[in-house]
Amino acid sequence: MRTTRSVRTDDSGDAVSADEPDWKRYARQLRIFGEDGQKRLKNATVTIAGAGGLGSVTATYLTVAGVGRIQILDDDIVELSNLNRQILHWEQDIGKKKAESFAEKLSQMNSEVDVVVTTQRIREDTIAELITDADLIVDAMDNFQTRYLLNELAIQRKIPFFHGGVYGFEGQVTTIIPGETACLQCIFPESPEAETFPVIGATCSVIGGIQATEVVKYISGVGGLLTNRLLIWDGVDARIEEFAVERNPACRACGNL
Repeated sequence: MRTTRSVRTDDSGDAVSADEPDWKRYARQLRIFGEDGQKRLKNATVTIAGAGGLGSVTATYLTVAGVGRIQILDDDIVELSNLNRQILHWEQDIGKKKAESFAEKLSQMNSEVDVVVTTQRIREDTIAELITDADLIVDAMDNFQTRYLLNELAIQRKIPFFHGGVYGFEGQVTTIIPGETACLQCIFPESPEAETFPVIGATCSVIGGIQATEVVKYISGVGGLLTNRLLIWDGVDARIEEFAVERNPACRACGNL
């Protein structure tokens, strides 16, 4: 499923090229990275794996920032228990596919963005077919088994991977550039035990907002990135800590690079 875009016009009523961003829409951020940066955003394809709490935030801010093509990848359906944190899903969406619920909202935020929906489960035997033309991948998942698969694909394709995770009032985020930085397996050699974890919606907002910021910076070429650094957010005490991380030469995911 892909959203369609109508022909845009300027104030005079003349048609505006679909290849050009609507400069008025992005006027405030053009002051940061200029027209070249905005065009890079428009030409980018971002895969967001997970249409939940983190995905709600990253998808929203990447859509309004003008990323040209966004793939939403999630096979789950909306449940009542999702609504405390997954802010793109509303009560009337209960029972819908999460990815389709996302697309309905995102297409109303920015008609310049192509939103592509993929409602299949990410598995080792399907991931290569599900993610085909992404320039980068956003990890908005809730389990490490799938995160490791995404990490490995990013390494194979040599594309950036933006990890985020939440637990209660706490969250973590890092940016991974294959071959240059520590990968997810370097940082977390063993997967934490699977469980249904507690989370407050505002934590997703903090971590997802940082992920979206990292993506925009990477694409536009502005600012430094959270590479070889793991940022930890402690919402209980309102503290941010940062830990240096290093590539593991013996890492089973990226050690051969």
